[in-house]
Amino acid sequence: MFTAFLIKYAEIGIKGKNRHLFEDALMHQMKYALKKCEGKFLIHKSQGRIYVDCQGEFDYDETVDCLKNVFGISGICPVIYVEDEGFEKLCDTVVRYIADVYPDRNRTFKVHARRARKDYPKESMEINADLGEAILNAYPEMSVDVHEPDILLCVEIREKIYLYSEIIPGPGGMPVGTGGKAMLLLSGGIDSPVAGYMIAKRGVKIDAVYFHAPPYTSERAKQKVVDLARIVSRYAGPIWLHVINFTDIQLYIHEKCPHEELTIIMRRYMMRIAEHIAGETGCLGLITGESIGQVASQTLNSLIATNEVCELPVYRPLIGFDKQEIVEAAQKIGTFETSILPYEDCCTIFVAKHPVTKPNVNIIRRHEHNLDDGIEELVKTALETKELIVVE
Repeated sequence: MFTAFLIKYAEIGIKGKNRHLFEDALMHQMKYALKKCEGKFLIHKSQGRIYVDCQGEFDYDETVDCLKNVFGISGICPVIYVEDEGFEKLCDTVVRYIADVYPDRNRTFKVHARRARKDYPKESMEINADLGEAILNAYPEMSVDVHEPDILLCVEIREKIYLYSEIIPGPGGMPVGTGGKAMLLLSGGIDSPVAGYMIAKRGVKIDAVYFHAPPYTSERAKQKVVDLARIVSRYAGPIWLHVINFTDIQLYIHEKCPHEELTIIMRRYMMRIAEHIAGETGCLGLITGESIGQVASQTLNSLIATNEVCELPVYRPLIGFDKQEIVEAAQKIGTFETSILPYEDCCTIFVAKHPVTKPNVNIIRRHEHNLDDGIEELVKTALETKELIVVE
């Protein structure tokens, strides 16, 4: 029955003179999302509205699911077009619409007309009253409730007449690409994919870096991270995943530095490498999935120690979340089941029995001097041999 979707947005509507830039970015992301759906779609703007016209056969549920992944959309309204062939024809169409969409008609309703075309012969209040009368005449078991109706029937009078009564919630946020670009430190765990999702929801384009440590981490562990990036890309668009071979760096730090400081020092080098790649790719910050106190490397002292090596800002959207909140978010976006697959993560190979929880930055720096020029060569080699995987 439905032949189009009206797309509602929230924050974009307050962008003033720049609004068209955000609308264009939203339409671009919608086109990317709908490429994965069967059918042909025409996305267009008309008088402050964005529409998706479904041309020919299409899968309704699949199309809605794809649109529900697009940041910037606050609501998806399945719409039917009605040609302006007189008010009687509109009344007939509305009565048929109620019959088709609501087989159980023991409900309350309200008609909400919006007359964008001012040459239409009836005003909005008159349209509301006359269409309401037609519905009551056809279905006496229904009744009007102007405050909390079961059915809110929206009628928009434009070049064509648009009829809809359902608003399917979208993810909200801002269209990806309107907030710059940032580099996500992506692991195979639960936290970092959620962090990437949350920053992308604010309109930020995501690149990612993954630290691989063969043979201590398997190809299945690497594939797990690629799979996580692919799930996040449903929302964030294509992700450039930079895979860094971290084995030699990790072994060298393990050999030269105190074991209780291994995690912090390794983390500092991960941040350095991620920032280097971020600088080459135009990223404006780093993203991590850290939460205060979750593990030894995420105490406030430890976060200060890792931040110290970065010039770019580090965004930590999960910083105040507890683990259950992060798990629930991962389940919501579909990454949880992949994150808990039992494949080794680079960070878990050399875990100290008693890791330092209150590292002193001056002491950490002094111990890093033990790494001499050898670590710089290893970092250079890791950067020169990195693998780039475009995930979409």
